[in-house]
Amino acid sequence: MGTDLAGLLRASALGDEGAFAQLYDAVSARIYGLVLRVVRDPAQSQEVAQEALLDIWRTSARYDPARGSAVSWMLTIAHRKAVDRVRSAQASTDREDTYGSRNQERSFDETSETVERRLDAQRVRNALDSLTDTQRSAVELAYLGGYTHTEVASLLDVPLGTAKTRIRDGLIRLRDTMGVQS
Repeated sequence: MGTDLAGLLRASALGDEGAFAQLYDAVSARIYGLVLRVVRDPAQSQEVAQEALLDIWRTSARYDPARGSAVSWMLTIAHRKAVDRVRSAQASTDREDTYGSRNQERSFDETSETVERRLDAQRVRNALDSLTDTQRSAVELAYLGGYTHTEVASLLDVPLGTAKTRIRDGLIRLRDTMGVQS
């Protein structure tokens, strides 16, 4: 580069916006190219390159020509910004992956679930068989048929109190037969 980048950096450190505009024109494409090679996403690379150039403007007073060339100093700033962006994106992806793996729904064994439902249904049928005919019919109408106590009494042609007693006694016997704790 034919431009005195070190001189432009010194002038930028003193607040010379014109010097920084010349510096920007001289190095922005090179900085963007470096950032793009690291970040690989053009849109993010533009953003990171702008951040790097802004950082160069803000910290231009820190440039020491005894420690290296102006180009290497600016490219080092741009490279660090690009690496920071990649690390930040990776950390974000890792957090999302960890969250997703911890909070995903667990698959279940459908066959096992079906077998358990069938066994439960068989236990209920066996328990219903242990009821008297009057208890079974009252419980089946109320809980399997969905009828109210009044409707059960009417369907069985018994007083409401009798229907309630048959249902209650049937439920107690079902509970005891199935070993359910009250």
